[in-house]
Amino acid sequence: MNAGRTARERARAELTREITEIARRQLGTEGAGGLNLRAIARELGMVSSAIYRYFPSRDELLTALIIDAYNAVGDAVERADAGCDPHDHAGRWRAVCHALRDWALAHPNEYALIYGSPVPGYQAPADTIGPAVRDTVVYGRILAAAYTDGVLTPPGGFPAPPRSFAGDAEVVRELMPGLPDDLVARAVTAWTGLFGFLNFELFGQLTNVVEDRATLFDHHIRTLGRLIGLDLKTA
Repeated sequence: MNAGRTARERARAELTREITEIARRQLGTEGAGGLNLRAIARELGMVSSAIYRYFPSRDELLTALIIDAYNAVGDAVERADAGCDPHDHAGRWRAVCHALRDWALAHPNEYALIYGSPVPGYQAPADTIGPAVRDTVVYGRILAAAYTDGVLTPPGGFPAPPRSFAGDAEVVRELMPGLPDDLVARAVTAWTGLFGFLNFELFGQLTNVVEDRATLFDHHIRTLGRLIGLDLKTA
């Protein structure tokens, strides 16, 4: 009896994997809004009603793809950070940024799913929150450690964050304990600047404009890191 249940569980897991693989291919041809459970069932040779035993709706399949993508980003960033000297904060920042870009270039459709335009009519459930912040947790951990070690030296001459940011800073500071509001604001600027570059690169805005994107990206993340206070001159 136990062996039978295990076999059924293995079969279900394998079919679930096949469904999500076909769905990922659909992302590349139809976009997230074009996910079609009936079309996936036809490709698998299943009756359309059978696929709903695995994913009762398009939104549940979409959620599974989103969680998988966020976890893949988290895995890539965590591996990159783990491979660095824990006290080389600038090197860690550079490594995790490059890991994010490498993953994005290797998985452009999944990147577009989680960092591109929202899917009309789709509301992400709470299940996506934990996977979504895994990379941000790593980023915050690097900055918090650098601040604790006393090596964050942000350049002067920049405006102070607006007073209205104080409440938001409290929320962000949960990911980077101890940082004052000014550094939290700079951290948000750097993080959004990182994704701004990647969005321009992945979605074609740099085509016929910037040819050596890898070198410019490295300059970009060094500049953003310096804004926060990391010394990337020799990283």
